[in-house]
Amino acid sequence: MKLLRLLVLLLVLPAYAQQGGMWIPSLLKGINEKEMKSLGMKMSASDIYDVNKSSLKDAVPQFNGGCTAEVISSKGLLLTNHHCGFGEIQSHSTVDHDYLANGFWAMSMEQELPNTDLEVTFIVRIEDVTTKVLEGVAAITAEQDKQKKIQENITRLTGSLPKEQWQQNKIRTFYEGNQYMLFVTESYTDVRLVGAPPSSIGKFGSDTDNWVWPRHTGDFSLFRIYADKNNRPAAYSKDNVPYTPRHFFPVSIGGVKEDDFTLVFGYPGRTTEYLPSVAVEQIVNSLNPAKIELREAALKVADGFMRKDNAIKIQYASKYAGIANYWKKWIGETQGLKKSNAIGIKKAYEKDFTAKAIKAGKQAEYGNLLADFEKNYKEIAPYALSRDYFMEVVLRNTELLTMAYRLYQLEQVYNSKGEQSFNDRKGNIIAAMADVYKD
Repeated sequence: MKLLRLLVLLLVLPAYAQQGGMWIPSLLKGINEKEMKSLGMKMSASDIYDVNKSSLKDAVPQFNGGCTAEVISSKGLLLTNHHCGFGEIQSHSTVDHDYLANGFWAMSMEQELPNTDLEVTFIVRIEDVTTKVLEGVAAITAEQDKQKKIQENITRLTGSLPKEQWQQNKIRTFYEGNQYMLFVTESYTDVRLVGAPPSSIGKFGSDTDNWVWPRHTGDFSLFRIYADKNNRPAAYSKDNVPYTPRHFFPVSIGGVKEDDFTLVFGYPGRTTEYLPSVAVEQIVNSLNPAKIELREAALKVADGFMRKDNAIKIQYASKYAGIANYWKKWIGETQGLKKSNAIGIKKAYEKDFTAKAIKAGKQAEYGNLLADFEKNYKEIAPYALSRDYFMEVVLRNTELLTMAYRLYQLEQVYNSKGEQSFNDRKGNIIAAMADVYKD
């Protein structure tokens, strides 16, 4: 299951400073609201997140486990990125009806195209459950036993905390296990393609411009959420009706002006800004170069076949884009870290931290912290590199090896847990194989 994170990213960029931060919506009131209003926000924190009335959170679902989307009409019309809907556009494309190349527009709801394995998830509420998750952990000394207890608590709480029958409880960790948040969610699976521009617009600049700012691309696609007659999640059916949202965004054509308050509400995944300098060095000098090289090889193989046959080009378009996405990200990340002297800045920060720890008489607690980081990261360096090689070659970029490994895992389940567990997992493997070879 992909990591579910809901954060508010607030960026205000006046000429003299950069202000703002990345914040959890349920914690805005009383913590960040005053600062946000000082930066020009006219609405209240409860207009952004509220469990008792409609708010912005009700118009910002997560799209297919990894993207952000926005509801923009009273009939469930959904706006997301072209690259987020790329797989669905590709799945409906053929040589005769190439929606990737030419775009697609449904002129009526009857023409909207249903999709399999597509999910849109709304946040109903967020609760801090840190105390409950860490209950009974402090008395445990062994780290492995601590993690086992935490997982037991999460499993128990996920199944016992209140929710409606059609909702899901998901507990996610923040700040490396220092905070745990409960997300009560609703997931809709009848989501239909409404429109997409041709790739010459939606993918303009392609990988050259990906992860680069500014971008000049029409990176959007449109979908519509459908629900049952009670407005609840339901599997695809011709009897389903357009979803009625608790809140939707009206589209403004008023434009923007300099120093306008800017709030970006969405799902940024995970961040690693607190890594020590030795970890960043490992990323820049070892891990990223290895992954970039492997993905370049994978892209070269796919590109060679895609150029020879238009049907293969369509079939592999989404897979190729998926490989290329983080290939380009890692290239830019490495360049950016070097250009900004990020490692040097972190080392200076760590030197200052050590001096402050000594001055505060905290040397016994923190004096060896950075030295331990240095030692531990160097010890795991060959294993970290081997892990990335395995992930890239076996689990991500060679489908035959991926399927072989999943079958091996299924065999291990049978040997260790028996036939019932084997049968429980078998369906997932078959579905994964069908998805790989769906074209």
